[in-house]
Amino acid sequence: MAALIDPMAAGPEIVDIRDLAGRELDPLLLEETVEWRRELDWDFGRSADLVHQFADMRALMGYALVDRGEVAGYGYSVLEEQKGLIGDLYVRPQWRNGQNEIRLLRTILDGLTATRNVRRVESQLMLVDPSVGRALQRERFVKVQERMLMKLDTTNHPALPRSAAMRRFHVEPWVERHYDMAAGVIAMSYGEHVDSQINDQYRTVAGARRFIYNIVQFPGCGTFFRQGSFVAFDPATGRMAGIALVSFVADDVGHITQLCVTPEMQGRGLGYELLRESINALRMHGARRISLTVTGLNEAAIRLYKRCGFLDVRHFLSYVWEG
Repeated sequence: MAALIDPMAAGPEIVDIRDLAGRELDPLLLEETVEWRRELDWDFGRSADLVHQFADMRALMGYALVDRGEVAGYGYSVLEEQKGLIGDLYVRPQWRNGQNEIRLLRTILDGLTATRNVRRVESQLMLVDPSVGRALQRERFVKVQERMLMKLDTTNHPALPRSAAMRRFHVEPWVERHYDMAAGVIAMSYGEHVDSQINDQYRTVAGARRFIYNIVQFPGCGTFFRQGSFVAFDPATGRMAGIALVSFVADDVGHITQLCVTPEMQGRGLGYELLRESINALRMHGARRISLTVTGLNEAAIRLYKRCGFLDVRHFLSYVWEG
């Protein structure tokens, strides 16, 4: 293993993750899988399998913390045209002291910002303590936003009642032909929204289409649940007015991956109705708990989620660096 020299820090070495085989990462991935299920209610097993496979192919881009031959932490990133995405960062509890997480995240970020043509870096790391992001905010000019993980226990809440919005809109299940219209809804809904600062895919129809494709096609985002995903149309104009996309992130845990309504249709109860339809569908198909994430500044959304029974269970940060 070729260690990177970090004269500012003592402790585990930081090595290129391509120097490691999948089996060397397995103890860490097992601990991470257990922690994702305990802390977040997500089944990280599929993602762990993919990390193992890509490590064996020497195809992961990132770094690892290695302490006397044992992998203590790791993080990887991917490139998407002129943007870098930090897909994961995890330090095992025995080595988790704040400084190790900062060293690792700093090294990954510096590697991305030094990459030719990379103009932006994004990440959302739910298991990383917010203090890590605030340290990088000071020393690397990283912009951070507080995010919240919220959960609904479906076993303790009755079915939500219909609202008058059901008479105003036509709601139908998700099908493939909805891709382009749904991408337009996302781009319109998030044009001036704080979430478009966190994820620049929200800013354009092409970016929103890629965002939806990733939700529907890739298991790293959970298993897309078509029966619980819906679109709403305004019968007066025939235009799509809102969407709700959901996945299963464990056998008995659903996740609201996207819920948005076009600006001109907001405030008419459509967001509630789409959320209600998705919650009911997930409940009927065995979801005992349902989660979602929301930006702390999005007060209207938080009020809606609390009204529907969701509780705030975890705070984490999103990270953005722009060159």
